[in-house]
Amino acid sequence: MLFIYYPRCSTCQKAKKWLDENGFEYDEQHIVEDNPDYDQLRTLYEKSGLPLKRFFNTSGKIYREMQLKDKLPEMSEEEQLKILSSEGMLVKRPIIETEDTVLTGFRQKEWEEKLK
Repeated sequence: MLFIYYPRCSTCQKAKKWLDENGFEYDEQHIVEDNPDYDQLRTLYEKSGLPLKRFFNTSGKIYREMQLKDKLPEMSEEEQLKILSSEGMLVKRPIIETEDTVLTGFRQKEWEEKLK
């Protein structure tokens, strides 16, 4: 299991605590120091079955500064993945990847259903 997170993010801290309390073993990937690259993001996106927009940190400062809310609908998947891979703070966090599942953000009920 891979846990992609930003240590100072309160949601990531809650998710990490939940994983630890429930006995999950995982590898960590710091989303800023080791931002997922284009290929990793494409794999996560394809494996997840989620809309690509779910991989964007839509409440983040950089997302707003780049005015991505207005630009994303006009962009190809490739362009969106390239932008995501350019800046870790644009990526929704945390992300959990298991052998057959990818989840973005921490919604405890969803994690309980998909990971247990």
